[in-house]
Amino acid sequence: MAAYIVRRLLLIIPTLWAIITINFFIVQIAPGGPVDQAIADMQGLGSGGGAERITRSGPRGEGGSPEAKVSKYRGARGLDPEVIAEIEKRYGFDKPLPVRYGEMLKNYLTFNFGESLFRGKSVPALIAERLPVSISLGLWSTLIIYLVSIPLGIRKAVKNGTPFDLWTSTAIILGNAIPSFLFAVILVVIFSGGSFFKIFPLRGLMSVDSANWSLPARILDYFWHLTLPVIAITIGGFATLTMLTKNSFLDEIHKQYVMTARAKGLAEKKILLGHVFRNAMLIVIAGFPSAFIAMFFTGSVLIEVIFSLDGMGLLGFESTMQRDYPVIFATLYIFTLLGLLLSLVSDLMYTVIDPRIDFEARE
Repeated sequence: MAAYIVRRLLLIIPTLWAIITINFFIVQIAPGGPVDQAIADMQGLGSGGGAERITRSGPRGEGGSPEAKVSKYRGARGLDPEVIAEIEKRYGFDKPLPVRYGEMLKNYLTFNFGESLFRGKSVPALIAERLPVSISLGLWSTLIIYLVSIPLGIRKAVKNGTPFDLWTSTAIILGNAIPSFLFAVILVVIFSGGSFFKIFPLRGLMSVDSANWSLPARILDYFWHLTLPVIAITIGGFATLTMLTKNSFLDEIHKQYVMTARAKGLAEKKILLGHVFRNAMLIVIAGFPSAFIAMFFTGSVLIEVIFSLDGMGLLGFESTMQRDYPVIFATLYIFTLLGLLLSLVSDLMYTVIDPRIDFEARE
């Protein structure tokens, strides 16, 4: 097993390099980079930051020059070439593409992610600010989905074909069909002062003055703020895991060893919990790390906007729109690394749940 773990860890290096490289060159050829954003901001056409300091320190031509008119940047007509050169230098685009690529790889090997182009903060500081929101939404949503779906799936397998099985299937399919952002709007309208009740808050993870409260009061305030966003995210997350659990149990229930246990007179509850559960839950429980990281990565931008939550989903969306390359590539690098490591953890959990599985022997 040790050799398998070492091989998997070594495989992370080329995988991570390939993902970062492909995305780096795709983003570089996409139109509307940081320099274009800064130029648009100077012209009053964009919302990016950082260009005002350049216009004050550098000359700006009124009529433009032949060099500016053939500039590779959109919206550069009428700007002095020296201003454009200063913008390129500020954002690191005065260097050739291979040099920028090499510097990025060198910095990422030492986990030096630099600063945001438009926010005036280091990338690790920005990620640290947004992580509590993403961790809160991802952790509690995943836990609730698992705590509800696994017992429900087991119950549906035991009651397969009964009215309970039919109406619960209808309920979870309807929940899966409702977009999370639409359900979030409905929750806001009903429970957050829209048109009916004002029970839950509509902004942030904590109340403004909660820093001076006692610890139990702060914990209650934290969950009070999380209630509606977590409900909105989880409403459509039960269907897949519930049906996976049900089908896994149905497959195991009809196997020979279950029939043998019943023939020996074992109680149905003991058969389900002592024999069937371990085998049926193998694929479900072992996939928990991957499920959590998937929920964590794909933070709903619309949910964060509706409930005024500054999480990683919103940060990624804003950084992509602004072409804030340091933030884009740093978050991609960090989350890809975490995803690959948790994928290894998922494989190891298979061997913990069922010692008969041996990945090294399989290879």
